[in-house]
Amino acid sequence: MTSKYCLNTVAAALVLAFSSAALPALAADPAAAAPVAMAAPVPAFDLANDVNRALKTFDVPGIAIAIVKDGKVIAATGFGVRKLGEAAPVDGKTLFEVASNSKGFTAAALAMLVDEGKLAWDDPVTKHLPGFQMHDSYVTGEMTIRDLLTHRSGLGLGAGDLLWWPTTTFTTDEIIEKLRHIPLATSFRASYAYDNLLYIVAGKIIAEKTGKSWGQAMHERILAPLGMTGTTTSLAENAGNPDVASAHSKINGKVAAVKSMPVPNAVGAVGINTNAEDIAKWMMALLDGGKIAGVQGKDGKEARLFSEKQANEMWTAQTPVKIGEPKPALAATKPNFSAYGLGFQLRDYQGMKVAMHGGALQGFYSRVLMVPQAKLGVAILTNAENGGSMTALQWRIVDHYLNAQPSDWIALVSKVEQDMHAEEVKKQGQASTARAAKSQPSLPLASYDGEYEDAWYGKVVIAPQGKKHILSFTRTPDLTGELEHWQHDTFIVRWKERNFNADAYVTFSLKPDGSIDRVKMEPVSEETDFSYDFQDLNLVPVKAREEKK
Repeated sequence: MTSKYCLNTVAAALVLAFSSAALPALAADPAAAAPVAMAAPVPAFDLANDVNRALKTFDVPGIAIAIVKDGKVIAATGFGVRKLGEAAPVDGKTLFEVASNSKGFTAAALAMLVDEGKLAWDDPVTKHLPGFQMHDSYVTGEMTIRDLLTHRSGLGLGAGDLLWWPTTTFTTDEIIEKLRHIPLATSFRASYAYDNLLYIVAGKIIAEKTGKSWGQAMHERILAPLGMTGTTTSLAENAGNPDVASAHSKINGKVAAVKSMPVPNAVGAVGINTNAEDIAKWMMALLDGGKIAGVQGKDGKEARLFSEKQANEMWTAQTPVKIGEPKPALAATKPNFSAYGLGFQLRDYQGMKVAMHGGALQGFYSRVLMVPQAKLGVAILTNAENGGSMTALQWRIVDHYLNAQPSDWIALVSKVEQDMHAEEVKKQGQASTARAAKSQPSLPLASYDGEYEDAWYGKVVIAPQGKKHILSFTRTPDLTGELEHWQHDTFIVRWKERNFNADAYVTFSLKPDGSIDRVKMEPVSEETDFSYDFQDLNLVPVKAREEKK
């Protein structure tokens, strides 16, 4: 799904930038000098032309754009189509899944509870959720509400996401209970690693403190006050609404419509579905410190979602984020600082602070970016899995409204994407060439069949189907695929749902007596979304585990 270099989360790690390429030196003999290739002029900013160009360049069916500036909505409109092959256009009311852009809503709801005195940011999580437990007892006791939102728990990148991604049968409570079985990758509060599971915990706390489901709390406390009447908190709410974008993924390199991904057990992290008109209202409130435009409170002052104090807290750096070195061709947007606040990523651009976030679910990518000093907000909602389209458009739009020197971000980002994908294809080819293709498995294929169990996920089954051997995740209906021998005791599972783009190595380790000791997995491609955290699984044959008991 989400390519690591494109988004995800995603969006957090994407720091694309630009620098002018040096012109080639002239030859010593003027008569022999080759003509100097001049850079193409940067096209004039035109939102419609830019978005339509991005649609074509990045192979995206539809995009919705919201722009707010100085307290006014500049744009809340759509481009392209809701579903490939159909004529219905994307407009300002077309609903998109915005995935992790839901995290800001969860943070805001908690901020409101802090204002009401129902909890404090530095309360222990166990004060409000007594059954909460991490793998480490010290971390369990020290984990605060603030820690839930700041990606510094010690969990690894995307740890445990297979509990909800792709759609699983686990309940929210089951996911929270399984946290205690997920080993920590680093020391508590030692470093940044993006996670989703702790936002699921945060959503549960909102439900506990409000006496409402997370979705009901969002509607009553945020969406209704802001007039976000089109926004929903589940795919079920979208039923009967024709103005909903379809999900699109690449299958064998070609964009195709795919089914959407319900996530009712992970709503605190990824539950919001919204449109350009509504998300413009959300950005307006955030840029105005929580005020609800045009609504008067009981005290005669403008009504608020949350206090100015909490607004500042949400956009204050909580966890430093290491700044990666972008590709040389895109160096100009490299930030001087990068951090995570409460539900928002923080960085700088053109000397100004930026609060932003990305979102990714099957078939949908989104980006929300705000520049408080300029009172500027930009939201980009897409029905495809392409981060480059959003990155190119966000800087194109931001440069225009900040009066910065324009760059042809669409061309620049597209070239970087193409180069990075070509490099990944090259790596895959090298891996295929280097493998011991003529090697044989140590055991008869039937000996690899059976049930395997991981402490936090549960059971994975390998079973014969005719001459094929099928691996299936028991709590994830769509995560099933055929095992194909790779080399020695390593196989590749080719998922039946080809839009997952997440085929994985499956390696069996044997005991001295030739029986299977354990199974490890890892994604074949670096472009696989990190939420397929196969590498965190430690699968043991169920029979062997039962014998140990």
